[in-house]
Amino acid sequence: MGKVSQLVSHPIELKSALKLKFLRQPLFPTDDTSATPELKKCYKLLNLTSRSFAAVIMELNPELRNSIMLFYLILRALDTVEDDMSIDPKVKVPVLREFASKLDTSDWKFEGCASTEKDRQVLLDFPCILKEYHKLKPEYQKVIKDITYKMGNGMADYILDENFNLNGVATIKDYDKYCHYVAGLVGDGLTQLIVLANFGTPDLYNENKQLMESMGLFLQKTNIIRDYAEDLNDGRSFYPQEVWCKYVKRLPDLAKNEDGKGVYCINDLVLNALSHVNDVLTYLSSIHEQSSFQFCAIPQVMAIATLALVFNNETVLHDNVKIRKGTTCYLILKSRTLMGCVEIFQYYLREIKSKLTVIDPNYLKINIQIAKCEQFIEEMYQDKLPPNVKPLETPIYLKVREKTKIDEKLIPVLQNEEFKFNIILSMVVTAFAAIYFYH
Repeated sequence: MGKVSQLVSHPIELKSALKLKFLRQPLFPTDDTSATPELKKCYKLLNLTSRSFAAVIMELNPELRNSIMLFYLILRALDTVEDDMSIDPKVKVPVLREFASKLDTSDWKFEGCASTEKDRQVLLDFPCILKEYHKLKPEYQKVIKDITYKMGNGMADYILDENFNLNGVATIKDYDKYCHYVAGLVGDGLTQLIVLANFGTPDLYNENKQLMESMGLFLQKTNIIRDYAEDLNDGRSFYPQEVWCKYVKRLPDLAKNEDGKGVYCINDLVLNALSHVNDVLTYLSSIHEQSSFQFCAIPQVMAIATLALVFNNETVLHDNVKIRKGTTCYLILKSRTLMGCVEIFQYYLREIKSKLTVIDPNYLKINIQIAKCEQFIEEMYQDKLPPNVKPLETPIYLKVREKTKIDEKLIPVLQNEEFKFNIILSMVVTAFAAIYFYH
């Protein structure tokens, strides 16, 4: 009943949920996801490990759908080994370092995870993943194997890093490095796959790798900020000491929030995450295939919405906070165009600014960072110029102009959804009115 009451009290979100459930049509058929018993098993594993990722992966163009699904499952298997604290490091480290080489086999699986490990089935059914992996285009296989090798070795290095195990992340540089291994590398692999499929501009991977790095770091840093209480309960620490030591002597002391220091630390980390916003918007403007754009955009708009939720929010220090399901539905529908994504970012940047207090130690820095983001957005569109003033043809302006031409093809689809919704709503209202007056 809680979720229903939330939807009813937020009409726009209720409308979005209904449109998403009943009116939005998938971009591509999904018949090919059950072509073989092994492939069918892989998609079952995908649903078991993450319903949210499964939903966006199923929406992908068939050219990339299986590749990204298998990429996800392989990294999920790798992550499951790394996460399982019951595995002796003497066993775990070699498995992580050699994981990529197992992709060359046909029947390898790992049975060493604890029975309580929720995603262990992916490792037990790994032969199914291997069989479908070997059917991918060689260039796609190469990308997946390369990223798996880098991530596996990065995880092994952290397990052997005694200082990290004892004290967590020390500096902001270490913070970025950690996020690179757990999320930046994923962005690297996904970007390579998108470019190889000709779904994004060639410069997306070859000329500015900072863009794809920011895509991963923006998501991971948002998760780290949100998961403070959960990670602390699990005996882990990902808040960089360089930041939290400005507010407390011990990381757990943030939860006391004495004189608002816990909240100020959260806001400091949000400030750090906001430094990636302009790169994220630039990256999204370079994706020209619709399903790939949606796949990349949805997590990013969820991240900026989550940042606005955790900003200046003491609840984060004690509990895990999440955006409403109705908000998620709204963001999924709204983020189908670049303009929609930009409007979402603008809205939540303003929300963060509205929650900022003058006594916050980073008041000025946060205002400046938000102003930089707002100025960049103005440069993207330049639609508020005085008459007779021509826009500056900056690289981002030209990118946005090309992307807007592609987005315009989606307008009839969005209008048709709205038309159908209004017709159905009118019929429902008429039916209820008839029942009420003639009962």
